[in-house]
Parts: sequence; C-alpha cells; structure tokens
Amino acid sequence: MITDFVLQMPMVGVPLAFFLATYFFGGFFTIRSAVASTLRGKFEVDFLMLVAAVGAALIGRWAEGAVLLFLFSLGHALEEYALGRASKSIESLAELAPRSALVRRGDAEPVEVPVEQILVGDRVVLRPNSRIPSDGFVLSGVSAVDQSAVTGESIPVEKEPVSDPERAARAVDAVPAGSRVFAGTVNGSGVLEISVTATASDSTLNKVVELVRNADQATSPTQQFIDRFQRWYVPAVILGVAATLGISWFAFAQPFPDAFYLSMTVLVAASPCALAIATPAAVLAGVARAARAGVVVKGGAPLETLGQVKAMAFDKTGTLTWGAPRVTSVTAADDGSDADLVATLVAVESLSDHPLAAAIVRDLSPRVPAPGRLSASDLNAIVGRGVTASIDGERVEVGNLRMFDEQQLTLPGTVATAYEQARNSGQTLMIVRRAGRFLGIVGVMDASRAESAQVLRALRDSGVGQLVMISGDNQRVADAVGREVGVDTAIGELLPEDKVTQITRLAEVHRPIAMVGDGVNDAPAMARADVGIAMGAAGSTVALETCDIALMSDDLGRVPFAVRLSRATSRIIRQNLIASLAIVAFLITATFLGLNIGAVVVIHEGSTLLVVANALRLLNFERGKEHAGITHEDKPTG
Repeated sequence: MITDFVLQMPMVGVPLAFFLATYFFGGFFTIRSAVASTLRGKFEVDFLMLVAAVGAALIGRWAEGAVLLFLFSLGHALEEYALGRASKSIESLAELAPRSALVRRGDAEPVEVPVEQILVGDRVVLRPNSRIPSDGFVLSGVSAVDQSAVTGESIPVEKEPVSDPERAARAVDAVPAGSRVFAGTVNGSGVLEISVTATASDSTLNKVVELVRNADQATSPTQQFIDRFQRWYVPAVILGVAATLGISWFAFAQPFPDAFYLSMTVLVAASPCALAIATPAAVLAGVARAARAGVVVKGGAPLETLGQVKAMAFDKTGTLTWGAPRVTSVTAADDGSDADLVATLVAVESLSDHPLAAAIVRDLSPRVPAPGRLSASDLNAIVGRGVTASIDGERVEVGNLRMFDEQQLTLPGTVATAYEQARNSGQTLMIVRRAGRFLGIVGVMDASRAESAQVLRALRDSGVGQLVMISGDNQRVADAVGREVGVDTAIGELLPEDKVTQITRLAEVHRPIAMVGDGVNDAPAMARADVGIAMGAAGSTVALETCDIALMSDDLGRVPFAVRLSRATSRIIRQNLIASLAIVAFLITATFLGLNIGAVVVIHEGSTLLVVANALRLLNFERGKEHAGITHEDKPTG
C-alpha cells in the first residue's frame, strides 16, 4: 500500500518544475534554519514545517506542500518586517551621531574630520543646530543642548564652560552635568567648543545602542519557561503525529495517503510558531520603547521582573536627594539680625574649601548686598569642630555645638530652641559667634528632590508595597529625609557592605525587589537586588555597565514609567501566550473535522502576525500620568 502512494509522486514537465522551484525558494531558509537547529539538538517549528512539506510531496500533494512552504516563508517575511519596526527604533539611535566634525588641533583653523578619526583630547567646534559627534565637556561658549535622544529629557539643557579644563580632563565623571555633552545630541543656537572625552566607538550613545542590541541575552522568566516547554512539546507533537497516522490507518482503516495527509495537517496545526515569537516580540518592542524614553533595559529578565517587584529600596544621596548640600535654615539670635549673621558667615566661609562652605557661599552670597560685604582673614581650621577667623579685628567662631561646649558656653534661648528643632529635622548646623556674642545658627542639608515624594506615592499607588531608604548618613538625617519623602523605613549609618546585608534581609520578606541608586558606590547592593536601577547613567560608565536598568537622565520620575512599561509588557506577553495556545487548540480540533492544510497554514501564519502586531503596540506606550503633577527643580551647582 505504501508503494501505491509513493508511485503517485512522479510528475513531469512544467508542473513539476514549478513545484520544485516553489519548494526550493519557499524552503531555502526554512531548510537552513531546520538543519542548524537540528545539529544543535533542537527540533523547532522550522523542522516541523519542513517535515510536513516533504510529507505532502511524498503522497503526491505537491500543490499543498508548495502552498505550505510559500505561506510559511511569507509569514516569516512579514514577521521580520513587523519586528523590524522595533529594531529600527533601536538602530535609529546609532544614526544620530554625525559622520564628520570640525576639529581644531593646535592653533590651526578647524578642519572637517570623520568621527572615527576624532581622538580623546581633540577640540571640536560645534555650530548652531548641529549634532554633537562625541562625548566631551564645554571649553567655551554657552548654548542649550537637546539631549532627548540620549537622556530622554524633553527640555534642552543649558551648557556652559568648565572652570578648570585640566581638572575636568583628569576626572571626567566629576564634570558637572551643565558642562558635559553627549554624542548624538543637538546643539542649540550658540557656538560651543568642546574637549572630546571618548572616541566614537566608546561614546555613551554607542554603549547604549550596544546594550539595547544585546538585550535579548538576559532572557525573561517567561521565555525561559517557553524554551523549556518547547524542548518536550516539539517531540510530543511528532509522537502525536505518528499516533494520528497509526490510528487513522490501522484503527479506522483509512487509505494510507489520507491518513498521512491528516497527520501532516495535524503537524502544521500543532506547530508553535506564534508561541515561540510571543515573548521575544514583546520584549524587543518594550526595550525599544524604553530606550526612546531614555531608559536602557538590559533584556527581558529585568523588563519583566520590574513589574513584579514587591519592594523597592532607594539610596538616599543623589537618588531621593540631590547629593549636594543646600542652606535650609537661617536663625538669628534675639539681639541680632539675619543680615549680620549671613554677612559674617559668608565672609568666613569664602576662605574655606570645605564642601559645606561652598554651599553656604553659593546660597547666601546673593543675600549680601555689595555695600554690606565683609572681609575675613586669618582662617584657622579646628578639626572636628569648626573654624575661626578675624573680621575687622574681631574674633569669629563658626562651628558645631562641641566647639562651644568645650568652652563651657551656652546657647541663648531662641538659638538653643532653633538648634534642637533643626537638628531633629536632620540638618547639619553651624553656630556663629563674633566678638563674644552669638549671632545665630545656619542649617545645611542635602535637600530631597521636589519630585521624590510624588514619585514614591506613584509607586505605592501602582502596587509597590514596601519603600525603603538606605543611607550612610546618621540615623537622624535618614529619619528626617525618610519622613519628608514618605518611605516606609529609613535605615542610616550603613557602609556599602551593610547596604548589601539590608537588601538581603529585605529580599527574605519581599521578593522580587528592586534597588535604585547611582550605580557606583551602591553597585554591590544593586547587584544583590533582583533588579538594579541606576540614575543619571549617561554621565557614568560604571553605572551604565553595572545596573540592569539605566535611567540615562537624573530623573527619578522615570522609575514609575519603567514599572508601568514592565507591567504592560508582561500583559502583552500573557495575551500573546493565551492567543497562541488557543489557536493551536482550535486548529488541531478543526483539522480532525476536515480543515485542509492550506487553510491551517493561513490561520497558523495569521496568528503569528497577530501576536507580533499586538507586541508592537508597546512602541506607542505613553509615559502617561506618572509625570502628571510631578514637579522638578534644578540641581544645586557648585
């Protein structure tokens, strides 16, 4: 009987030539893919389709086998075209950098040089409205730079020259954001001259593109499950097809060609094409959408896990706060005035190079009119206590409470009360005494970001149950900032290794967890968390390389956006998986009810395109309400 149906195979002349051509062109890439996967010990969808096409030819159904391969190849082509939309969102980033730039070397006039030949230390002249070719810092000129392509910031950022180019070249990561520029961003109306800090291949833009291109290396949990599922599903389908052939032929006494045709149709119906692409398509679209918003997600694992976090830990300094001290309170003694207190303190601290002194001079100098400015001299630092100086021959003391306790001096009533209140709020306090009389106190604090409390409320509303702040500052400061921004728990006085311990303890109760920080000194704690999120990664190579998710700008408001995008991606994946399995179940049932192989292939490939189209909806995912009502303020600059 087998020889009877094999004898039906011969076909001569033009029809056979066309069918063979269809098999060759329709199955060329399918055969290559099937052979490659089989040699790796994997039986995938391409293998099943090839078996079905060969089976159709063996029983003389050349036309249906040709239709199978044609539609399967067409479906793959349309699938690749659709996925190309997501890939183009990524590749378009790589095309942002210009191909050449005006480089000034020595005292010569600027000459146009290909970006590949630009070296670290070269000086590049940026014309108005031109794209910036390399990372660097501003040497001269003032302009507003559109950084949206790299950081996602919608408003151009004002740029100004660095005060010390040699120091900036030695410590690039310490260059203020207001003086740094990135490849691929757009200069505004001013002319800038920059010093290059990275070659084209090592620029922040290039690193972002490479990270996003390689994002599929971190496979999502769902995809890992699907991969394991397919390892036994495909062999199970082959066994099921063999069982269908045997039962139809022997038990139901169908002619062998008919039984074989039915089994091949079942093989096509059960092939998990849509199932295989359901997760990768959603992950690719989600990663591409995140990159367009200045959020670099390193693959499906962090993208899918972030939406499931039950707890989120935040480093305090530079994350919930600005990481730069500000003057937060000025309290004069009853018999003094704010003007005398401020003028005296500014005069003394202008001689000091202490970070808190810089903050005082920056914030309080505008409050001292030119006619009222004082001149101090003879500055002397007293370690662990404060400084002394002289103004118009009068001794001035600026320091902490210990400095005056050791002299057995007591703060006057109003000053003492203000001191206790300010200390309990977490401020670092400086007491000012001149000519034996207390002038008052000034409080300095690393102020929280204006948006921190609103972002944390948005995260809490989205279902993140536990919000924790960890800090190396003393517990009083941590408690004060924690109350202000609204965390559930504030833990202070932690060394980097202590932060790792706290994340471990948190993970024992809440899992999965995320850690948000700067990605540098808190990198060990971020590595311990299920998802590590680094802020301001555009300015830090270390942060970009150590985290799972990088917020390219210093914008805390992108954390809720990333959580929402993660959940939307997971929702799309679930929809795709349910649709894929439902269509497979429908097709297998319909096959036994008489649906032919051509119709099965059409529905089968249509379901694959439907899954891809559903995933591509993520490219239009809106940032939505996580930024509504969230206010931003400028970071303090030194």
